[in-house]
Amino acid sequence: MSLRELQAKAVRDPEGFWGEAARAITFRVPPARVLDASRAPFYRWFVGGELNTSENCLDRHVAAGRGDQLALIYDSPVTGTIERYTYRELLSRVEKLAGALAARGIAKGDRVVIYLPMIPEAAIAMLACARLGAVHSVVFGGFAAKELAARIDDAKPKLVLSASCGIEPNRVVEYKPLLDEAIRLATHAPERCIIKQRAARRAELVAGRDEDWDEVERSATPHPPVPVESTHPLYILYTSGTTGSPKGVLRDNGGHAVALAWSMEHVYGVKPGEVFWAASDVGWVVGHSYIVYGPLLHGCTTVLYEGKPVGTPDAGAFFRVIAEHGVSVFFTAPTAFRAIRREDPEGKHVRRYDLSKLRALFLAGERSDPTTVAFAEELLGVPVVDHYWQTETGWPIAANCLGIERLPVKHGSPTKPVPGWDIRVLDEFGKELPAGEIGSVVVKLPLPPGSLLTIYGDDERYVEKYLSRFPGFYETADAGYLDEDGYLFVMARTDDVINVAGHRLSTGALEEALASHPDVAECAVVGVHDELKGQLPLGFVVLKDGVDRPHEEVEREIVALVRERIGPVAAFRRAVVVPRLPKTRSGKILRKTMQAIAEERQVDTPATIDDPRILSEIGDALRSSKSP
Repeated sequence: MSLRELQAKAVRDPEGFWGEAARAITFRVPPARVLDASRAPFYRWFVGGELNTSENCLDRHVAAGRGDQLALIYDSPVTGTIERYTYRELLSRVEKLAGALAARGIAKGDRVVIYLPMIPEAAIAMLACARLGAVHSVVFGGFAAKELAARIDDAKPKLVLSASCGIEPNRVVEYKPLLDEAIRLATHAPERCIIKQRAARRAELVAGRDEDWDEVERSATPHPPVPVESTHPLYILYTSGTTGSPKGVLRDNGGHAVALAWSMEHVYGVKPGEVFWAASDVGWVVGHSYIVYGPLLHGCTTVLYEGKPVGTPDAGAFFRVIAEHGVSVFFTAPTAFRAIRREDPEGKHVRRYDLSKLRALFLAGERSDPTTVAFAEELLGVPVVDHYWQTETGWPIAANCLGIERLPVKHGSPTKPVPGWDIRVLDEFGKELPAGEIGSVVVKLPLPPGSLLTIYGDDERYVEKYLSRFPGFYETADAGYLDEDGYLFVMARTDDVINVAGHRLSTGALEEALASHPDVAECAVVGVHDELKGQLPLGFVVLKDGVDRPHEEVEREIVALVRERIGPVAAFRRAVVVPRLPKTRSGKILRKTMQAIAEERQVDTPATIDDPRILSEIGDALRSSKSP
């Protein structure tokens, strides 16, 4: 079937479409209904069915005779370690940890917080919780104590799984003191903590509360999978950049398993037994969906990488992993390729490796600007797929679905809606806009399987945040448009659209112009308050390595380039060269923080920032810039 035919079928008959997709999953009890709309807008999928996600990821592949196939490859350039686990070996460790958790009172419905670096135990912990029907909440390793405490208070876990430390290219991050401080700050106290001791830095254990992971696992009795209802929660994941009270996305077992298995075949075009690598972190949704659950549900080999795109040891780090492990399909964030382009603009490192098994690169996590996509295409010589999704959706909303049909690429677009996602673009009054006009990107309800059920513990907030502004639709909070061919263009977050004297300008379009300058490696545009025009755009640019021209000269050229490409309506008068852009640990650019610095407002250091020192560097660059 063509993409058009599959999309029409999914919209016309969602129950038939997803009922057929569910055959890829082993249900202990078949669902009585595919879709239950009786409590709309709280839709539920595969009601009456029972399954176990861990069993679908591991046991069934071993039972089918594929126990000796590689399930997980752990590659850690920061420790010089590579470990390989077959499906049988990974199942054995998951069974043992599940038994250890059960012996400590963890049962179906209990919450467990996972606060771990990118080590095999992170995946093992998630699968062990799923095996018991416990609800896991992974918190990015090394997250600040205050933020971890807020998540502990919201999820109220009985137990925390953590490690003594995480390892960065130039430092060791001690996790245990952060965990101890978080528990001290939290009003809810977990009963136990199980700590993985790492050689780089061992931690002191609190008597009566903390236990050594290796000892716990070694003495445990393997535990079988516990069947749970399809609608039973699998995990809580707190969105990055959360302010105020945490916002925990709640996801179920049944819909999640069906959607991810379907996406592995149809979106990513991978086959069971092939190597799939998502260079992300288990603390983010990409890590949940496409390091752990998606590949294992589909019977692939997944790569868990503890390193960076550059600096571990160089800008060829990713290409070494792809070549060494025979990766077929690779998924990372655009910011990773911007970092590679900045350090190695000529692509010298890629020529050192045999990438003949690589069929495709997928980019997501932020907008993929055309310059970055073109760089990756030329560098790798394979299809580069910009695809679009969110923590809340759990899997792609729009993509060039390589497992269905490969469509022509339009740079700047994540191609067309994925079957199951009915995307519309609305104006501020909820009226559907014609092709080419920018508005709010929304999805018609019901959302397909695998998307969020609600915000954990707060149904009202779920409705208010996502469903109230446009009744009958899920609001993505992104601005964009559909073109005459049905391609989606996501241009900015809704609140990042700049209003210059009544003209609405997308940061995405402005950033495309900045990125086209030959000396620019990365860029970001924010709107800065102006008494006359309301807002004026301000560009921040990071130059490629080796560019030693005067900054004011480059800044003048960039201003002229934007005025030429966008026109005088943009009122673009200022670009500033900065050493780096502030980003979250997942690679998202912190535009609101940059805006606050430019407007000389009070700046609260975001909890998710990868390096707080960048903020003072940007302030210094703004003050020293000779740009008007």
